[in-house]
Amino acid sequence: MSIQEARKLQTTSKQHPSTMSEITEPQAKNVLYCAVCSFPPEYCEFGPSSTKCKEWLQKSHPELYSKIWEADPAAAAAAPVNPATQDKAAHAQAKLEAKHMANLAKEMEKAKLAKIQITEIERTKRKHVTVIVGLEDFGLDMKKTAKELGKKFATGCSVTKRPAGGEEITLQGECGEEVKDWLEEVKKIDGKQIDVGRGKK
Repeated sequence: MSIQEARKLQTTSKQHPSTMSEITEPQAKNVLYCAVCSFPPEYCEFGPSSTKCKEWLQKSHPELYSKIWEADPAAAAAAPVNPATQDKAAHAQAKLEAKHMANLAKEMEKAKLAKIQITEIERTKRKHVTVIVGLEDFGLDMKKTAKELGKKFATGCSVTKRPAGGEEITLQGECGEEVKDWLEEVKKIDGKQIDVGRGKK
């Protein structure tokens, strides 16, 4: 923007403040997102679960469903239809959705079987640490969780790599049961999936 344009805009704002208010205060736009894939409905067809997306949209927002998925009758009649191509596309889409659902079921089953192991370790007669393993399986960010635990229990907390793979959180002090209660209350993890034990290092 040139100096002359800036001066002109400044003069306009002084003479017509309401006009400038209209320019600088855009109205918020409400965007609808699909409850199945979390995309805007216009993009559901590019996701792995378009069939379920269509069912949800048709039930929840029939007018928008008609606008997006129901083609213009005249255009549909004029367009050439190849049954073989349609069958091939439908088969590919069904295969993609089946794969997506299988992966989803696999992840859910993995989460059900996942375990968090909390071990209170005696390093010396006067010094203990609490080691937490398995948090990654519950989708928790290790560094963020370590920071939260350190703040919660007002003690040192660190993240280190394990020889067997993955990471573990080491919390200074003997607080296994307290950590378990915190994971249940704050992170909403089932207590049956958390084991607390003792060990030496």
